[in-house]
Amino acid sequence: MNFNVRLLYLYLFSFIGLLIAVIGSVRLIELGLKVYVFDGADQYQNSVPMKIDPAGKETALTEAEKEQQKRDIDLENKRQRERELSGALAMILVGFPLYKYHWKTIQKEGKK
Repeated sequence: MNFNVRLLYLYLFSFIGLLIAVIGSVRLIELGLKVYVFDGADQYQNSVPMKIDPAGKETALTEAEKEQQKRDIDLENKRQRERELSGALAMILVGFPLYKYHWKTIQKEGKK
């Protein structure tokens, strides 16, 4: 087998593409596990929320304020999952074709 710089380039980029696709797949599986199996994995325990009134005293939040804070936290968790999903899918959609193209080129050159 004739080893040259072009072949090194092809193997390197094939490996990089495969690595990116694998990392994206792992992130996608991790997100699926967090959402469907371990549903509390991305939930964080917050202390009792307090607010400071104009006189400088700490007072407890009302029930309406607590509910609004809970909705805000849930919305932020949803947005974070969407960011993780888009990142994982982007890694797969870039990494797999990169791997596939370079690996097919290596296979073609091996037949010559």
